[in-house]
Amino acid sequence: MANELAPSEISMWVKPTRTISPRPSDEEINSKYGSRELRIVTESNREQLPNFVEALKRTGWMKLRPSYQRRPRWDRQRQSRLIESFIMNIPVPPLFVYESDLAKYEVMDGQQRITSIFEFYTNRYNLEGLQQWPELNGRIYDTLPSEIRKGLDRRSISYIVLLKESASTTEEEALLRQQVFERLNTGGVQLSHQEIRNSLYQGKFNDLLLTAARDRRFRQAWGVPEYSEEEERQLSDELAKNRNYVMMRDVEIGLRFFALRHAQHYQRGMKGFLDLYMVRARSFTDEDIAFLGDLFNKTVELGHEIYGGLLFHPWDPKAQQWAEKPQVAFADAVMVGLSRHVESSAQLVTKRETVVTATKELFVAHPSGTFTGRGNTKQDVQDRIRFYNEMVQRVIQE
Repeated sequence: MANELAPSEISMWVKPTRTISPRPSDEEINSKYGSRELRIVTESNREQLPNFVEALKRTGWMKLRPSYQRRPRWDRQRQSRLIESFIMNIPVPPLFVYESDLAKYEVMDGQQRITSIFEFYTNRYNLEGLQQWPELNGRIYDTLPSEIRKGLDRRSISYIVLLKESASTTEEEALLRQQVFERLNTGGVQLSHQEIRNSLYQGKFNDLLLTAARDRRFRQAWGVPEYSEEEERQLSDELAKNRNYVMMRDVEIGLRFFALRHAQHYQRGMKGFLDLYMVRARSFTDEDIAFLGDLFNKTVELGHEIYGGLLFHPWDPKAQQWAEKPQVAFADAVMVGLSRHVESSAQLVTKRETVVTATKELFVAHPSGTFTGRGNTKQDVQDRIRFYNEMVQRVIQE
């Protein structure tokens, strides 16, 4: 069996996670509160729209990176209606930003609102689809009637800043920052867990997740249209309707693959474990990223060579047919199991029919739900990965 871990992964679990005493005394609770542990430092700012747009033009003031944020969601009509809300003085939810350095900010929630404001003020789109002010449809900022423009310029955008004092580089503080973000994430479109991770944990590993999810075979398995550079700028109607893409479920499935290769360290439930892996992966080197990217590609290629269009589809013993849709928990077992045997890819592809038959037998041999995610305890996760891995080993040894 080839080395399954990137260099930094070998030691990534050496540092234990913080455990909470099951029944702390009042004295311990008071001491924790008095030490200011788990306390957030925030401030609220407010800028008139023209001043906000000018500030955005300053290098490094507020970092806006499409690959760091969630995938594009807003079409021109939705952008236009935000401007209409400002014109009508309808309250707009605040942005949420993190102070990455003194007076330098990274956007956590509000990418779409910021983009809409900036692009309108720089005349990059015409208003369209307005409901209360249809007479403004077709106008850019520079051609707005003078009184409308003056009124718009008086409007303000507010933003909540999570100050640098709240979060150093420690793991628990990073996870705390995520909890704060989740609780404040009430404006605009509610973010999925992976969209939040994508916002908070920018870096080499997050970039790898986004790149890996573009794989043609992986997208085909999850019903996501083939990647094109155009989607980085604007969603097509087809992508806008694809929940796996819009909610970044495909990216989260990739994260599950990388994280569940460490199922022996599984803790805090599935969401908590994925969060923890993402935090610790921030220290991955270029060598680690190259290793993991190559492993992902080889694993997906092997899975596709064996299962073709049925990759990640469970077998239904009662109906004697493959399920209509792929299943995430089964995908965990397939991806992790096959990744441990990529050095035997040629042999497994040659024995493709044997692997497929043995896969069907797995669903007959084990209770219903084993591979379809009804249980997400550590034992459940380890069992389905182990059962699949042992099946692959048997095929290789035959």
